[in-house]
Amino acid sequence: MKVVIIGGVAGGATTATRLRRLDENAEIIILERGGFVSFANCGLPYYIGDVIKQKQDLLLQTPKSFKERFNIDVRIKTEAIKIDRENKKVLVRDLLNNKEYEESYDKLVLSPGAEPINPFSNIQDNRIFTLRNVDDSVQIKEYIEENKPENIYIIGGGYIGVEIAENIREFSKNRDDSRLSLKNSKVENMLEKEEYIPKVTIIERASHLIPPLDDDMAGFVHNALAKNNINVLLQTSVKSIESENGELSISLNGADGKLHTQGKAKLKADLIILSMGVRPETKLAEECGLTLNEKKSIIVDEYMKTSDENIYALGDAVQVINYVTKKPAYIPLAGPANRQARVVANNICEKDGKYKGTIGSSILKIFQNNLAMTGINEATCKANNIEYKKMVITPYSHATYYPDATQMTIKAIYEAKTGKILGAQVWGKDGVDKITDILATAIRMDLTAHDLSELELCYAPPFSSAKSPVNILGNSIENEMDGLVSNIYVENLKTKIENGENPYILDVRTNDEYDRGHMKNVIHIPLDELRQNLDKLDKSKEIYVHCYTGLRSYIACMILKQNGYNVKNVIGGQYFMKINGIKFEK
Repeated sequence: MKVVIIGGVAGGATTATRLRRLDENAEIIILERGGFVSFANCGLPYYIGDVIKQKQDLLLQTPKSFKERFNIDVRIKTEAIKIDRENKKVLVRDLLNNKEYEESYDKLVLSPGAEPINPFSNIQDNRIFTLRNVDDSVQIKEYIEENKPENIYIIGGGYIGVEIAENIREFSKNRDDSRLSLKNSKVENMLEKEEYIPKVTIIERASHLIPPLDDDMAGFVHNALAKNNINVLLQTSVKSIESENGELSISLNGADGKLHTQGKAKLKADLIILSMGVRPETKLAEECGLTLNEKKSIIVDEYMKTSDENIYALGDAVQVINYVTKKPAYIPLAGPANRQARVVANNICEKDGKYKGTIGSSILKIFQNNLAMTGINEATCKANNIEYKKMVITPYSHATYYPDATQMTIKAIYEAKTGKILGAQVWGKDGVDKITDILATAIRMDLTAHDLSELELCYAPPFSSAKSPVNILGNSIENEMDGLVSNIYVENLKTKIENGENPYILDVRTNDEYDRGHMKNVIHIPLDELRQNLDKLDKSKEIYVHCYTGLRSYIACMILKQNGYNVKNVIGGQYFMKINGIKFEK
C-alpha cells in the first residue's frame, strides 16, 4: 500500500507515524510545501517573545529523523499542485529546482491546514506580517531585534493576536542582548542606554477580545492587558493600510462606521501583524471536485473520509461536528487534528475508528493569568435555541490556609432542564487547566451538575480543597435547580441599575470590606449580624444580595428566604461585578 500525505505539522505528520506503527510495509510519502515538516505551531508566539530561545526547539521532527526512525519519505519544499482522482495521481512541483513530476497513490491524505486571512495582500511592505509557520516567526523576531519598532499594531484579537501582543510586550524582559544579531551599531548602543519597550495596540472589530469567550468573562482579559500597557481598540475595524513614501499608516472605522483614529488623521505604524483569523486552504480539494461546504471546508464523514473513498482529510481544512450541538462547525485546533490523524491512519489500515466531534477545549496564557474554555458559549446556545442557564463561582485554587492560594472565576453553561454541562470558561492564575480539563471530560461524558457534585478528586492543601471547585460548581447548580436559591446574573443587575430601577441591594460583607469600597444606595448588614437585624429589611421588596465571591450572599439568601423574604443571590459576587462595570466607591 502506498499512502501520499499532502501537508505535515500536526495532522499529516501524526497520520504518517501512526500509519507506520500499524503497517511496517506501507510506502509513506509526505509532501510539505514549507521548509519544516513537523513543528510546534502553538509555540510560535513564544519564540517571538524569547521564551523559547532557539528556533530548533520548535522543530519536533526533521526529514532525516522521519527516515531514520519511521522509514517515511519526507519531501520538504515540495508542493502538490494538482490531484488526478481518476488515475490516483498527484502532480508535484519541487520548489528548489521548479521541476514537476507525478506521484501515484493508493490512499491520499489531505492535511493542508489553514491560511491567515489577509485582506491587505496587495500592499507590499516588509513591515506587515502574518504568523503561520517557523519562517514567519523568525522574520518577525528578527525585524523586532534589528529595527526596534516603536508603534506595533496587531489587527485581530483572537488567541494568536493576544499571544503575540503579550510576547512582544515581554520581549525586552526575556531576551539575552548578547544573542541579538544586530546589524546597526547605533541601535546596539541605544540598547545599552535604555530598555526597548514598544507601544503595542490590538485592533478588534468585535465588542471583546477572544471571540469564543462570553461578554461577561472578557473583562478579565481586557484588564490584564491594560495592566501590562497593551492598548485595545474594540468595535474598530481597519478601513485601510497605506504604505507611501516610507511611511506605514492605518485608517480605522469605529462601530458607528465613522473614521476612528484617536483624533489623528492616520495611525502611524512601525510594524503591523495581521491576526484576523484563518480560513481552510482547500484549493486543491476544490479543483479536484471533492465536496466542500459554503466556507470551503472539506466535508468528511465520521471516518474522516472525503467524498472520494480513497481520499481522507483532517485538521484545519475540514468541517467537523460540534460534539455538544451535533451540528457542523469549524474548530481549527491542534488537539483535534492529532486525534483525527489517529482515526485516518486506523481506517486506512482497516482498523475501525470514528471521530465523534470536537468540543473546542483551549487555554491561553495572558501574562500572569490563564484563560481556558471548553464546550459551547452563550451565543452558540442562543443560535441553536438551546434552553440553558449559567453559574458563576469564584473559588480558590487550593486550601486558603496553605500559602499562595489564588482566586479563579469559573463560569459554567448548563442545560436548564437536565443540568447537563454544555460549556465552561475559567480565569485565574493557578489550577485553570486542571479545572477546565475536568469540565471538558464532563462535557465529553455528558455529565450533569449532580455528577460534578459526586466526583472524587485529589485533595491535599497545596493542590486543592477538600471540596474541589468542581464539586462547588456542581453543588451551586444543584441548589438552583432544586429551588433552594434564586440567582440573578451580574449583567441583569447592572441593567436594572442603568435603567434607574433602584434595585434593593443588600451587601453582607464585613465592615472593613464595605469601607474599602461599596455600591451607592445599598443596605449594609454583615452576614454574621444578619439574623439580629432582619427588621431593617423591607419584606415587600425583592432583595438582591451580594458579597465578595457569592458564598456568603448564598448563606444570607438561605437565612432570608426561610424568614419569608423574597431574595436573589448575585452570582459571582463583587469580584465579578467589578469586572463587568458595576462601580464600587469609598
